[in-house]
Amino acid sequence: MFRRSGTATTLTTALVAAAAALVLTASAATSATAATAPGFLAGTDLPPHPTSPWYAGAVTKGLPESAPFCLEGVLPAAGSWHRVFGTEYDTGAVQVSVRAASPAAAAKLAGTLERKVAACAADWLRTTPGGTASWQDYGTLPVEEGAHVYGVHTSIPDSEPGVHLYGIGRDGSTVTVVQWGEMGNLSHAPVADFKKTTTKAVNKLIP
Repeated sequence: MFRRSGTATTLTTALVAAAAALVLTASAATSATAATAPGFLAGTDLPPHPTSPWYAGAVTKGLPESAPFCLEGVLPAAGSWHRVFGTEYDTGAVQVSVRAASPAAAAKLAGTLERKVAACAADWLRTTPGGTASWQDYGTLPVEEGAHVYGVHTSIPDSEPGVHLYGIGRDGSTVTVVQWGEMGNLSHAPVADFKKTTTKAVNKLIP
């Protein structure tokens, strides 16, 4: 949903459309999904937006229609659930949680996700002539089996820059990743609030 397509306009349009759609689809969550899915964030758990509430979609089995930016091709569909969040503006987020076969398998997946995000800026630059990108490791968090927070910034000429924050964490055999994104750069990112969001996401994995 929030994957950068190469232009700020595309990202903004997608996020605004998603926010409108979430209001209509949030009620579609079934009791069966709620009973089997890991615990998920609520909109109020995300970093506050200065001028808009957060709209939370339904907790849905499987992966989101569009993989989170930086994590294309690495999240398994088996054992996964997701929830998409939007605002009335260009800020959006998505949470994906995966129940792996064992704690060891979950630890391996979490490591893969972390390496993918850490390499994202360099990978993006190789396929985006004229673009600029950077990333930041914001460190680990002492929650359950641990969590890690990263930031990635991308920009192309004649377009607004985009910034993404990632929180990747694990509780037992369940891994969760939260991606937050909007127009801007790393200096604008709400890192302190997002660390709180990541901690809540991991703590909520076991309902």
